Amino acid sequence: MSKRYLVLISRICIAFVGAIALLVFANVCAYVYLKPALPEVDTLRDVQLQVPLRVYTRDGKLMAAIGEQRRIPVRYDQIPKKLIQAFLATEDDRFFSHHGVDWQGILRAALANARAGGIRQGASTITMQVARDMFLTPRRDMKRKMSEIYISLLMETEFTKEEIFSLYVNKIFLGQRAYGVGAAAEVYFGKSLDQLSIAEMATLAGIPTAPSVVNPVASAEAAKTRRAHVLGRMLDLHYITQAEYDEAKDSPMESRLHGPMIEVDAPYVAEMVRNAMQAKYGDVVYTAGYKVFTTIDSRLQADATVALRTGLLKYDRRHGWRGATAKLDMSKITTAADFAAALDEFPIIGGLKPAIVQEVEAKSAKIYVKDLGEVNLPWEKLSWARRELPDEKVDRAPSQASEILSRGDVIYTVGTTADSLLFVQVPEAQSALVSVDPKDGAVAALIGGFDFFQSKFNRVTQARRQPGSGFKPFIYSAAFDKGYTPASVVMDAPIVVDETDADLSWRPKENDNRFFGPVRLREALAHSLNLVSVRLMRDIGAEYARNYVTRFGFDKSQLPDDLTLALGTAELSPLQVAIGYATFANGGFRVTPYYIDRIEDSSGKTVFQAEPALACFECGRATDPAAAGAPGGDAKNVAGARSAQLDQAAHDGKSVIPAKDLAPQIIRPQVAYLLADMMQDVIRHGTGMGARVLNRDDIAGKTGTTTDQHDAWFSGFNGDLVTTVWTGFDQDRSLGAGEEGAHVALPTWVYFMHEALAGAPKHMFPMPDGIVTVRIAPDTGLLASADDPNGIMEKFIEGTLPKAEVYDGSNNANPMNDGDKPLF
Repeated sequence: MSKRYLVLISRICIAFVGAIALLVFANVCAYVYLKPALPEVDTLRDVQLQVPLRVYTRDGKLMAAIGEQRRIPVRYDQIPKKLIQAFLATEDDRFFSHHGVDWQGILRAALANARAGGIRQGASTITMQVARDMFLTPRRDMKRKMSEIYISLLMETEFTKEEIFSLYVNKIFLGQRAYGVGAAAEVYFGKSLDQLSIAEMATLAGIPTAPSVVNPVASAEAAKTRRAHVLGRMLDLHYITQAEYDEAKDSPMESRLHGPMIEVDAPYVAEMVRNAMQAKYGDVVYTAGYKVFTTIDSRLQADATVALRTGLLKYDRRHGWRGATAKLDMSKITTAADFAAALDEFPIIGGLKPAIVQEVEAKSAKIYVKDLGEVNLPWEKLSWARRELPDEKVDRAPSQASEILSRGDVIYTVGTTADSLLFVQVPEAQSALVSVDPKDGAVAALIGGFDFFQSKFNRVTQARRQPGSGFKPFIYSAAFDKGYTPASVVMDAPIVVDETDADLSWRPKENDNRFFGPVRLREALAHSLNLVSVRLMRDIGAEYARNYVTRFGFDKSQLPDDLTLALGTAELSPLQVAIGYATFANGGFRVTPYYIDRIEDSSGKTVFQAEPALACFECGRATDPAAAGAPGGDAKNVAGARSAQLDQAAHDGKSVIPAKDLAPQIIRPQVAYLLADMMQDVIRHGTGMGARVLNRDDIAGKTGTTTDQHDAWFSGFNGDLVTTVWTGFDQDRSLGAGEEGAHVALPTWVYFMHEALAGAPKHMFPMPDGIVTVRIAPDTGLLASADDPNGIMEKFIEGTLPKAEVYDGSNNANPMNDGDKPLF
């Protein structure tokens, strides 16, 4: 009997060893067969995840994420421990103890499936899932399964567990275009990983089983059920306590999409970056993980957004109430959920929230506002709404709320609380604001319109509008290089520009039809006198002026070839105007605008770094008047004249900017200084007096208004910042009587610059050598005699001093003035 048992046991052992040997042989054969087709797992070190293009401000705040797939790669040390445990609990609880293939798990799954009579459990480890997703097709057969096992075993020899897990959670699809846990946390909860609760972590860990079905947006109920399973597994494995389980299980399920965690609202800039990147790199920019750091200052961009929208809303309010956006059937809207659903049909536009009028009383109205609920509007918030009439006119003031609103009206509001909420309407007019650094042309803030998603047309760069009187400083610059001075006297009186055809004769007008007679150029610019500019340009020569102003970067094809150029009939963008004004702010240099500071690839390597030409007032001065832009000069020689004088040697540790990095000096620094000084008078007592509320003596600027108030401008600056604001209609119609640059664009500029310059030290315009100050007679512009009590101080470029007056005790105009020529 014993012998028989020994024989049986021996046979069993032999059979078992044989089976093992056969299995090993089969595996060896399978490996040899499959090896030629197996990938090199080391290539995973260079795997390129499809990461969207991300755009940042200069100070590192996210402006946009652009790409079909939303992905935010994270390192292992950035993943919360509880989130790691949530994935382990539901996907592979023995991940850190097996070697890529969990034989216990395979046996357990096989037994469970046998008992269930079908596939109920899988046995794929996290390593196997990475292998399948990275290297294999979705086809289910034995060959693919064996390949998956071999690749997993190879991966475990090449990578640490942490590296494999990181790759898994970064590549996994989690529904709603979200790839990886970083993007999924943002998409479903609007949070970063370190802000997630246990319930939210369990929700994410439950999605991989069926990403398109059990994600919270597709089905909150299915996601909740799956979350409960993950939490149960975490409790069984002692990853969480009973109290944590109970709290997480009872948490409500978030069921809406969240946009990217945008920190700065700058969609017009983001679109500019997208266009530039696609032109440079092609469609790969949407998946290659590029990071673009712009020149935008996050604080200034936020201030610019508020300033532009505030300015437009104030203008719009002056021109009356155009009526409700829509009318709803209130019999179908009774609950808070009904109101919320109805409001979902109307977008938020430029920060303005839609609201539904619930009730209208004699002097008030009750409305339901998106995200705020019921709010009462008192009469002082309604009474502005005079009915709009044709030609930008308004009707009489309303006497009761029913003249303005009725039950079921959809209106728009602005404000974050019930107390601050205001009743407004979406403006029909548009505006643009751009602010640049005059030292190098960096764009610090840019708003191309009231709302990018309402209109993607970027009015800062794409609109071509007439700058009106805002163009006059460029004409004055040309005149100063012809020998004119701030004290030159020119006649402000009616003028007719004759043509061969009498019907084509041009009779330019002053805006208010007032004429001042002989007037000094300083006063003419401060009060924006049109006829003085026309006479000035006629005297220096229209072609000379046209050629001269191209120095500021204007395309000659955009400039009319007649005297209307003196009144700003060129077709220019706000960015072109701002860069032109930068020359006055920086001492006469032309800088080139740029908005991309640097570009990094997905590994963080810098692949592009902007190297703008710098305006450097202290770096040298041209001694050749012709090279510096004086009469007869050639602007191309300016940079050469300055560069020749640059000392490249070190001086007491001070650095000298290489000549190749210097911006060209396009006008003499003395001319730039005089124009900046004269534009300070525009603010002190001219058309820009509205800016005096800033209480700064280091700002200058110029208003601009075109015929019949079609365009309103203000361009202003100090030594650190140049800002241009344009307001008008895209359809090119009148803004209304009296709606000039000082009334429409200047308030927006003031709102912005008040914040932009808050706490900033004064930065006056650089005074170059060669500027002298003398007393002149205000009526004639001549040097005042010692006994003239009316003399005033004026600045001149050396060599351009006027003649001395002969004072006879009266204030008669100088007899040399023929009313059409300048006096010196």
